[in-house]
Amino acid sequence: MQTITRRKTHLLDQCRKALLVYPRFSGSSFWNYRETCEVIGAKHPAPPLGLITVAALLPASWDLRLVDRNIDDLSAADVAWADVILTGGMLPQQADTLAIVELAHGQAKPVVVGGPDVTSSPDRYASADFRVLGEAEGVIDDFVLAYLAGHPNGLFESPKFQVDVTRSPIPRFDLLNFNHYVQIGVQFSRGCPFTCEFCDIIELYGRKPRAKTTAQMLAELERLYQLGYRGHVDFVDDNLIGNKKAVKNVLPALREWQERKGFPFEFSTEASLNLADDTELLGMMKAAAFFAVFIGIETPDTATLMATGKKQNTRGPIADSIARIYQAGLFVLAGFIVGFDDEHGDISEPMIRLIEEAAIPVCMVGLLYALPNTQLTRRLQQEGRLFRGHDVDAPSEGSADQCTSGLNFVTRRPRKEVLSDYRRVIAAVYRPDRYFGRVERMARALKLDGPSGSLHLATLGKDLRQFARLLWHVPGHLPGARRYFWVTLFRCVFANPRSIKPVLKALALYVHLGVFAQVVEREITRQISTVGDPSNSDLVMI
Repeated sequence: MQTITRRKTHLLDQCRKALLVYPRFSGSSFWNYRETCEVIGAKHPAPPLGLITVAALLPASWDLRLVDRNIDDLSAADVAWADVILTGGMLPQQADTLAIVELAHGQAKPVVVGGPDVTSSPDRYASADFRVLGEAEGVIDDFVLAYLAGHPNGLFESPKFQVDVTRSPIPRFDLLNFNHYVQIGVQFSRGCPFTCEFCDIIELYGRKPRAKTTAQMLAELERLYQLGYRGHVDFVDDNLIGNKKAVKNVLPALREWQERKGFPFEFSTEASLNLADDTELLGMMKAAAFFAVFIGIETPDTATLMATGKKQNTRGPIADSIARIYQAGLFVLAGFIVGFDDEHGDISEPMIRLIEEAAIPVCMVGLLYALPNTQLTRRLQQEGRLFRGHDVDAPSEGSADQCTSGLNFVTRRPRKEVLSDYRRVIAAVYRPDRYFGRVERMARALKLDGPSGSLHLATLGKDLRQFARLLWHVPGHLPGARRYFWVTLFRCVFANPRSIKPVLKALALYVHLGVFAQVVEREITRQISTVGDPSNSDLVMI
């Protein structure tokens, strides 16, 4: 045993040069808001949290470099420097991940691919030398030892849903240039208790959310603070409130830490709609300076929500739930999906009506996409309705992810009807008069009497610079909507002066969303014109 331990220690002490490469996201999407990033002075919304967490798991003796392909080019010199390349990401990054493998192999460099997409579709990455499936904490040591021992390839799979996240290290935030990003991500928990048919989170991380300790979260925030970062921190959890007991334990300490430091951070996250039912939790989030939450609403149709497993959204009127979250001072961004099997008739009008009634400015509306390794995909395969070929692959370079590459299956309703409904929603909700009208109604509804509605000395300089930049640049990027911008801004400031920060963020997002909606609308119009047989018999099915 001592001999094995000595050999393991000797291997881990070996120095290697590892290049961590974050793949480029394919095309444009609602999520990358490139134009808004430019206006703010950033290059990309968020850095690769998963990759810098992997960096913290690698041996301390290794020399590490990070290249984010969404910001920088990957040069031949970068590849030549490295002994090994580590890469991987999500489905929309699949095309570039494979390109990175090819680039590395061009210089005979071994490549390790990890992340959610290789975990869901390992066969797609057969060209990689090493594949790491599942959560890195549970298997990265096995890869490192095999690589250092001279193994030329290998497949390493972490035990499903068994990783103890309380042993996850502080990510290597020091590898980042904070100026390149709008926000920095941290993660508190993994997993979600719900069973939405179309979602892959429960397949990747399980239904029993596993949370970090309070000490861990404060240590991560302290590290960011020590490195000089101030501003927007996003809790990237797929459902922050999946384990309410855990999050309620950490929030008071988070509030106290913020108070001691002068509120250097403002937080956003993703949560399920039942957040609106917990007044205590909303108050705790507000006190800790949470200012925004993304919620997957999906559809206003109760029968569809029940059929797809989204029962948590059927407990009461959705617009009332959003109103309660606004009352707690949190700005709501929401996701909607068109193309569910149980949609009947015209879903566009009820969806538009809900978005307007709830006053949700930022709505990520997409077409249903059957992700690999989900309940939906397995059902569609059994029914013989899933397309084979490029329609079931990752969105190609230049596409707009699920906004224009969705519906990778035979729809129950005629395909042209589904696409027409989707186009009507996009065209309506991103009309400037409607979008800016919702911003104004949201501003009036937000009750900002806590830290998220105040300016703090710790971030005052950054806030003022950002305000000035937004006021100077945003109107110039809205040639058809400048009047709406100024009228909305003045009305919001007059009606609720504390709403200035979320209002400016929502107005800045329209720089991207307004243009992107037009791109989506044109592409969907093209797709409608090419729809032939409603049974889609011209496409090959699995």
